[in-house]
Amino acid sequence: MTRGVSGVIYPANVKYLSLLMTIHESRRLLIEKITPIYDSNEASSIADLVIEHITGLDRKSRIGVGNDSLSASQLDQLQKAIARLIKQEPVQYILHESWFCGLKFYVDKNVLIPRPETEELVEWIISNLKFPLRKLKILDIGSGSGCIPITLKRKIRKADIWSCDINEAALLVARRNANTLGADVNFLLLDFLQTSERNGLPVFDIIVSNPPYIPEKDKMKMHSNVVDYEPHTALFVRDNDPLVFYKAIATFGKTSLSPTGHIFLEIHEDYSAAVQELFLSAGYLSVEIKKDMQGKDRMVKVGHHL
Repeated sequence: MTRGVSGVIYPANVKYLSLLMTIHESRRLLIEKITPIYDSNEASSIADLVIEHITGLDRKSRIGVGNDSLSASQLDQLQKAIARLIKQEPVQYILHESWFCGLKFYVDKNVLIPRPETEELVEWIISNLKFPLRKLKILDIGSGSGCIPITLKRKIRKADIWSCDINEAALLVARRNANTLGADVNFLLLDFLQTSERNGLPVFDIIVSNPPYIPEKDKMKMHSNVVDYEPHTALFVRDNDPLVFYKAIATFGKTSLSPTGHIFLEIHEDYSAAVQELFLSAGYLSVEIKKDMQGKDRMVKVGHHL
């Protein structure tokens, strides 16, 4: 171990941290260390997030003070962040924050990191609302960080929003975010695949979910920063039943979706046709597949009427 003049102790093999490192230098170093793992654009974005978190300065604010040196405490934070990033741990878990629809959410290993595709799902729901708004009852299945129900509550103040999850640890994160962001959401500990548990829920005008939909066989194709760190129960389903959650939602919606209501779901791009056929076979008359910004079939809207 080596001790710097500031008193901060560094491992002997960490020779790249200078006690006089400037903000600009720290950003360049960070990019250099993680570029073998991430492409240049992503490495640059990650570096900006880390440096902003450490210094409290966004990119614009750093322009005039980029040659200021980091403090001993900030250097320590930088060292720890680099060590975790090199192991491909997602930056959102390191910083315990992730942005979604302009809101900052607390995240940890118990919840998925919110994705841009899910933002598109939320925006699709909002764009389908008819004004003036009446009182709406909305159910989100699979709370995770709470990004979907909390954002909907912030955007649709008149809505009565419920959200359920099988994981108590995830619900603690969701409730924390709801409290921080001032969103009144009714969170429930509930296994949605158990008919007896979901049958106690009321009728809803909107049902929304980003359920687990990745077959376990696809693990080998996925990046380590996802497979090694994000919760598998929120990602993967059995290979022999990849549509298990869609089947449960289709069954539930037959009795618990209002006659004029809609179901909005995120889907696996390879199973869009299968999801469409599932809901049509269940008796739903309206099934619309929507592509995301990457041109992939990633969302579906389902209703009782054409």
